[in-house]
Amino acid sequence: MRQQFRDSATRIAGMDEKLILLFGDISFYLFNDFLRQYPGRLLNVGICENTLISMAAGMNAAGYHPVVHTIAPFVTERSYEQVKLDLCYNRFGCTIVTCGGSFDYAWDGATHHCYTDLELMRMLPGMEVMQPGSRKEFDTLFTACYADGNPSYMRIAADEHGLDLPVEFGRGVVVKEYPGADTTVATAGPILGNVVAACSDLPVNILYFPTIKPMDRELLERFAGTRFVVAHDAFGLFEAINTSSSVTAEYHGLPDDFCCHYGTLKDIRGKLALDAAGIRSRVETSLRTRNAYAKTA
Repeated sequence: MRQQFRDSATRIAGMDEKLILLFGDISFYLFNDFLRQYPGRLLNVGICENTLISMAAGMNAAGYHPVVHTIAPFVTERSYEQVKLDLCYNRFGCTIVTCGGSFDYAWDGATHHCYTDLELMRMLPGMEVMQPGSRKEFDTLFTACYADGNPSYMRIAADEHGLDLPVEFGRGVVVKEYPGADTTVATAGPILGNVVAACSDLPVNILYFPTIKPMDRELLERFAGTRFVVAHDAFGLFEAINTSSSVTAEYHGLPDDFCCHYGTLKDIRGKLALDAAGIRSRVETSLRTRNAYAKTA
């Protein structure tokens, strides 16, 4: 997906001379062709995340469309005050594109794990929040938002869900609608692949939200008569669903604890029951509980 970021930015730069990239010493050499084609429009500021955000605010004030790119925890957790005040409070447009969300840097431990970013950004007034699950989705969402005048946050992931979905900014997608289902599984980002593998033969609906803010309230209300299970490897989607609609939702995701497991992204998802088997077990438990309640009601 990082390669798609390069391709999308290069394509847009040829049409919009106001696009400026500000990097925090990550992905710089991947953009060598961009530098050759558009000299002076990519600045590697270094490991200075607070400065990245402040520079972006100033550039937007001068009429440019800045895009900040660095590793997720360093710009969302370390630089939260700068994002809050320099961008959101002043209503400056900037697109923050991060890598390393959740456990994409699984082997580097807690310093590089980042599962709070989506929720932290969602809580800021005026911020748009997206978690694309494929290259195509990134291109669609980045193109829609990079110059819309609002601060935006996007994750680029180390994996993809492998599905071709009709994604547009601000809208959710019905991946599966099961006639008469009383349970709906909601998710976002690449982990959709595990959700589909887990639930393809279960009597449940599957909803997918590549845009977490603004949340697709209309789609949520359409399924409000069902009980939601939010399967997600981060904080943010569960909170967005509960605060944006009348649905009743349960969370299957992260514990209130640091992840001290090492290995790969797949390894950690398995440890946290966020692989297909773990998600299926959680959804089946919810279905049994619902059925037992229905028999006694």
